[in-house]
Amino acid sequence: MPIRPLSALVACILLLLSGTALAAVAVDPRQGEVRAAIEAAERGALDVRTAASLADHPLYRWVEYAALRRELRHATAERIGAFLERHPGEPVAELLRDAWVAELVRRRDWSAFRAFYVAPADAAPSDTLACASLVARQATGTLDAAWWADLESAWRVGRSMPDLCDGPFATAAAAGRLTPELRWARLDLAAEAGNPGVMRAAAAGLADADRALAEDYAAFVAEPHDRAAGWPRSERSRRIAAQGLALQARKDPDAAEARLARLAAALGMSEPEQAPALYQIALWTVASYHPGAAERLARVPAAAYDERLYEWRVREALARGDDRAALAAIAAMPQAQRDDSRWRYFQARLLERLGRAAEAREAYAWAATASTFHGFLAADRIDAPYALCPWEPEAPVALVHEVENDPGLQRALALYRMDRTAWATREWRGAMARFDDARRFVAIELAQRDADWYDRAVFSLGEHPDALRLYSLRFPLHHERTLREQARRNGLDPALVAADIRAESAWMPRARSGADALGLMQLLPSTAEATARRIGLPWRGRQSLFDPDTNLTLGTAHLRYELDKQGLPYMAIAAYNAGPGPVARWNAQRPGFDPDFWIETMTYRETRDYVARVLAFSVIYDWRLEGRAVSVTERMRSTMAPTARTRPFACPAVQAR
Repeated sequence: MPIRPLSALVACILLLLSGTALAAVAVDPRQGEVRAAIEAAERGALDVRTAASLADHPLYRWVEYAALRRELRHATAERIGAFLERHPGEPVAELLRDAWVAELVRRRDWSAFRAFYVAPADAAPSDTLACASLVARQATGTLDAAWWADLESAWRVGRSMPDLCDGPFATAAAAGRLTPELRWARLDLAAEAGNPGVMRAAAAGLADADRALAEDYAAFVAEPHDRAAGWPRSERSRRIAAQGLALQARKDPDAAEARLARLAAALGMSEPEQAPALYQIALWTVASYHPGAAERLARVPAAAYDERLYEWRVREALARGDDRAALAAIAAMPQAQRDDSRWRYFQARLLERLGRAAEAREAYAWAATASTFHGFLAADRIDAPYALCPWEPEAPVALVHEVENDPGLQRALALYRMDRTAWATREWRGAMARFDDARRFVAIELAQRDADWYDRAVFSLGEHPDALRLYSLRFPLHHERTLREQARRNGLDPALVAADIRAESAWMPRARSGADALGLMQLLPSTAEATARRIGLPWRGRQSLFDPDTNLTLGTAHLRYELDKQGLPYMAIAAYNAGPGPVARWNAQRPGFDPDFWIETMTYRETRDYVARVLAFSVIYDWRLEGRAVSVTERMRSTMAPTARTRPFACPAVQAR
């Protein structure tokens, strides 16, 4: 089934998914007043007259929240309770309840804590709240069967619990309820989690001989030692030896392998009992392509293999140029993993290199039904259309109006426009919990169009089986004029720039990463400043990176800079994500590799996936911008969008079903 070219879709960008126009949502004329009131409340400067003037506004609850949150240390249970009663079940009430309960823990007001604390219905409470609940019930005289059961649950973890749990744990120990069995159970869990400190704490109440052994177990997990050869030949000794060596393998797989050989004989470790250590020894050897990786992979029992190790076995053979071994490693994968378009594509490539053309074509045809990087590469190899099967579900006008008028959604969008993203996200989640798929899709369209809140299509599509085919929602396009101008100025393919933005920030102008990369193209301030200086633009500080035009200007210039340094687009994309150092190392380790093999054998999973994602996304943006796709194979090698070889789109029957 042919796909409509983008020229037929451009006019629909501002239409509802069904083609029904979404009426523009008017900006609240009192938005400025509400914003100012919230800021005043956070400073403790909200006056009575302003508060009264906004009392009927839908966002006034958030003004009240800001005031109560600031005054929480001096708030009374009556005032907090009154607010919660006025807004039962609302996100603003749940957020205030969480803050208030934390304040009651700080105050050690256990009676009030019990009155306000509500245990989550669909998840375990945080460790702090689990311990606080134990303390509160103990302080108010409730040591019933449920208390003892909850205490045992809090004890049976391999991680350190908050200090609040010390009292309940001491009560249990004094009552003889922390039996040796429970202490060993916690020690085992802590060993599995690699927490020697918790192991020592669990061992504290054991008899002297057991305690000495338990502490030596903890010492081994912290730093493997040769005393372990004298441990009892028990299942626990063998398990802890394997766990300690698995941890050591992450730092020094050679030392872990040598010690494992000695301890396996001393403790009588079977092959399955050695498996955790053998797995990590192999993984941390192959992840850096160290010599001997193939041999260590072969020593891991088949039962211990998981998806990650199956993949690394393929990459290790690819890195050595051993096509037959790589093909055998793909064949050894479980069927579901082997049928992924990535591995079907590499199966075809390897078959092709081994002269088995008919089998290769069959595997390429299978992979080419997927709308993925490897699916598109497979289509290039057999000169097939790119598989793209957009889904544009219909939404009745009445349903659109219902979603537009949903109070929670309206509050979410209004808060987001006021840069209150955390609050907006709370309101958004509350609305999504009530919405079915059809309403979710309309809400996402509204969020994009009326609030420039583009990442909702990444986080809120739900579990609908066709949700990934909502390309118009999942791949927004904004600031197109600046994007095209800067792409042209820097000799870049506009679809590639758009794909980079989608991968970096999901088109969120104020995105900020944990590494302090900012804005649409996720630039580090130091990189942006150096880029501005290089191209002769005044540097206006880190905050300027939240301006889309500034970010696009500097981001495209930086991408051009990386392209000039690396020479090839796929390497430039890798350098944009990982930096030039790793790219230089990968080139030195595997010179002359074909682009697809080079990408797959990069040692960083994040960068492997990032490069594949950007190149796949570029096809979607070709669909959005031009209505036809540049060959991904050519795009990996060309700075601008080539026009000699383009791909039409088609909807495979397998996707349509």
